[in-house]
Amino acid sequence: MSAPVAVIDLGSNSIKVLVAARRDGGLVALHQQTIEARISAGIGGAVPRLGEDGMQRGLAAVQQLLAATAPHAPGRIAIVATSAVRDAANGAEFRERIRATTGHPVRLLSGDEEANLIGAGLACDPALAATNDFTVFDLGGGSLECLSFRGRRLQREVSLRLGAVRMMEKFMPDPAAAFSDAAARALADHVKAALTAADFPLALPPGGTAFGTGGTFSAARAMLAARAGKSFEQGDPVLRVSDLRQLEFAGRLPLAERRTIPGLPAGRADSFPVALVTVIAVAELGGYREFRHSAYNLRWGVAAGLLA
Repeated sequence: MSAPVAVIDLGSNSIKVLVAARRDGGLVALHQQTIEARISAGIGGAVPRLGEDGMQRGLAAVQQLLAATAPHAPGRIAIVATSAVRDAANGAEFRERIRATTGHPVRLLSGDEEANLIGAGLACDPALAATNDFTVFDLGGGSLECLSFRGRRLQREVSLRLGAVRMMEKFMPDPAAAFSDAAARALADHVKAALTAADFPLALPPGGTAFGTGGTFSAARAMLAARAGKSFEQGDPVLRVSDLRQLEFAGRLPLAERRTIPGLPAGRADSFPVALVTVIAVAELGGYREFRHSAYNLRWGVAAGLLA
């Protein structure tokens, strides 16, 4: 087994670490951990800015995750930032605070780099070994990354500002209250209009697969598994749109009750109704009956590059 590497992903909702090594030609995870830090609060404004509380939570999370990697003695450590930091007017300040405190620079990914690294991460997923044509949707707090692969080669990628936190601040100004039907319809129309304007090739060829990555798909899988009395790992990675619609009840509940739903992380309970509407709108526009969930995304792509 090769010397391990560590990747910390400064996501809009959560900050995650992956410690991975190369073994028998593939990548294996030695440690994974997630901290819900929500650094992206405020990015839905006309001039997106990271709030002071969010930056403090983010810095504390990075320090905690760096400490968690120490027992594995990674040979290289990469910290990467995506949509929330990329779009924030004070994103450079946040990156400098992390560098000054930890000694590790933060690599700011462009939308194109983010999409390509998500694709590289998916290539590490054993479930894709026999899949040649597929489309991937990675929904984060700040953006929706859309990638189209044909013959396992990336043909088209689009990064859209349709992230769950960004859309929550735009269409759900009071996350503590229930998500109204009118607001849900307005959001769905907005998502479909943005995808249509981007001219992203949604249609799948015969035998093609639509993949979903990111916290929203993970939460949906966990919720559906819990409803069936199963653990996340036992849950079906195939998320049928008809089953996703069964989770729309969450949006009709106030936040306090959403936080008690089995499988739904408390830190995502506020934005989940918005995220779910976004995912279902993508499925409706693309004519998808299901998404296949994959946990192999950005962090795996960065790790694969470090271990190349």
